[in-house]
Amino acid sequence: MRDGFIKVAAATPKLKVADVSFNKEKTISLIKKAIDEQVKLLVLPELTLTCYTSADLFFHPLFLQSCLSAIEDIKEVSKSSDLIVVVGLPLKVLDKLYNVAAIIQRGRVLALVPKTHLPSYSEFYETRWFTPAKENNMVIDFCGERVVFGKKVVIECKNIPDFRLSCEICEDLWAPNSPSTEHALNGATVIANLSASDELIGKEEYRRDLVRIHSGKLTAGYIYCDTSSGESSTDMVFTAHNIICEDGSILAESIKKEDELLITELDVNKLSTERSKKNTFSSFNDSYTYIDITFDEVETKLTRYFASHPFVPSSDGELNKRAEKIIELQAYGLKKRLEHTNAKSAVIGLSGGLDSTLALLVTVKAMDLLARDRKDIIAITMPCFGTTKRTKSNAELLATALGVSFRDINITKSVESHFNDIGQSLEEFDVTYENGQARERTQVLMDVANKTGGLVIGTGDLSELALGWATYNGDHMSMYAVNASVPKTLVRYLVKYFADKDPSVSSVLYDILATPVSPELLPSNEDGTISQVTEDLVGPYELHDFFLYYFVRHSFSPKKIKRLSLIAFNGVYDDKTIDKWLATFVRRFFNQQFKRSCLPDGPKVGTITLSPRSDWRMPSDAVSAIWSNILRS
Repeated sequence: MRDGFIKVAAATPKLKVADVSFNKEKTISLIKKAIDEQVKLLVLPELTLTCYTSADLFFHPLFLQSCLSAIEDIKEVSKSSDLIVVVGLPLKVLDKLYNVAAIIQRGRVLALVPKTHLPSYSEFYETRWFTPAKENNMVIDFCGERVVFGKKVVIECKNIPDFRLSCEICEDLWAPNSPSTEHALNGATVIANLSASDELIGKEEYRRDLVRIHSGKLTAGYIYCDTSSGESSTDMVFTAHNIICEDGSILAESIKKEDELLITELDVNKLSTERSKKNTFSSFNDSYTYIDITFDEVETKLTRYFASHPFVPSSDGELNKRAEKIIELQAYGLKKRLEHTNAKSAVIGLSGGLDSTLALLVTVKAMDLLARDRKDIIAITMPCFGTTKRTKSNAELLATALGVSFRDINITKSVESHFNDIGQSLEEFDVTYENGQARERTQVLMDVANKTGGLVIGTGDLSELALGWATYNGDHMSMYAVNASVPKTLVRYLVKYFADKDPSVSSVLYDILATPVSPELLPSNEDGTISQVTEDLVGPYELHDFFLYYFVRHSFSPKKIKRLSLIAFNGVYDDKTIDKWLATFVRRFFNQQFKRSCLPDGPKVGTITLSPRSDWRMPSDAVSAIWSNILRS
């Protein structure tokens, strides 16, 4: 349970219609499996003990009494564990029948939650048997206990306060005013749905989208447990479609699997933090009943998947779709700025590296959208002390292939003159040596833009901004920064997308992709190759992008980020390597905030942007001591 992870499960027993004894034994078997797997919450189907399709048998007192006896046996099994079991049964209260979820832990029934929305359309006839939940809770006698009965119930954990559980049943989710919406507004971070959703053509896809989107809308964990194929009776067919989602993402899913546990871990700390950022979670209803529980402290082994490149879609199809959308957003943002300023040109420093390549490709698309001549784009290569033939050649080849204007402006003499003015030795390869070149390049770009009535298009990416890997008032500055919210790992995939798509530029783009990332500010090696490799100095960008995603997007602690890093990069980076670069990330992220506090505009294309006017607002002089000390402890 460390770091807010709670192991949860959905399980569909292989059921027999109206055979309570058989269904109870199947349920108990799954409970025992869940206990062995250290699951903390097990959700079972709607009307688990009887089956959903029992029809008028629900009225028979013997049938109802057998369910109460089954609950007693389930309570007895639950005494040995802190597992919460949510099981479905029909229940008679004050001469009315209810379709109920019983929440059981440590040998007692915590609450009984009746179904709110009863479908009586198409193949459903629930109002024939059941009564919908009343507006307010009450307390009833149930299996020798005084138990809360009602829909407004939240089970909250005293030793994991971000775990707060509420229930709804099947149709409750499909209704326009789902009870879970009010549950979430009143604190529930986890929703259990006991369901008996029959199968029809197209319903599987709709159900999947419904659960996923609803979990995102509620910023909640959502455990949807469907009933067994054994329910298939008369004119209804069921396929046991179980889904576990977290804040709009599917963590685990199974279809046609019975007597098995669908297990994953929900991050309730993340859900709580996300909600704290949203002022829409502000409603509170004082008619809710909150019931305290505790969990035994255990080390939760994580089985859920953590992508090593969280900014990059995992499948090629989704990646291509996402790439097209990102490039479109970048291009439309730039198009608007060019139109608004009546810019006659777009000026780009083209280094032959990934970032400036992407910026040029986006600018070309923007000019095409404007139906303007690509010659209005001025790509400038500015070789100096560290420029290699490879990158300079690639810059020229790319500009030529795209049909933009190209200029080769050698800045060596200008930089030497400037160094002479300030007393900088050409033999001293210090920060002044490097930054002097970067600032001279920016001056050239700005002045050419002035001379041609244009805008300087920034090339720096999100990862560089996070690390402060930019020369202040050098490549840090532009008139519109098209890559400002695109992380380095995604830049590479976007350039590859263009390479795969356009044969006219594919060969040069593939060579750019194969070139080490470098600012080329130090003299090249004797053989003319790049001597200054960025990732040797600041660390692997794939690690920094991982750190950035979880630190800024989800506000995770360095310890938690490290834990996830070791899972996501298992076999790639060891413990010491991750420690080293995570410490570097925290230090640089805090120390370099002043550069981000005065960034030029740029389009937001993803969930993170570091513009001081957007997602991340941080004092320039914030101290990183708390985060750094936690990492060291």
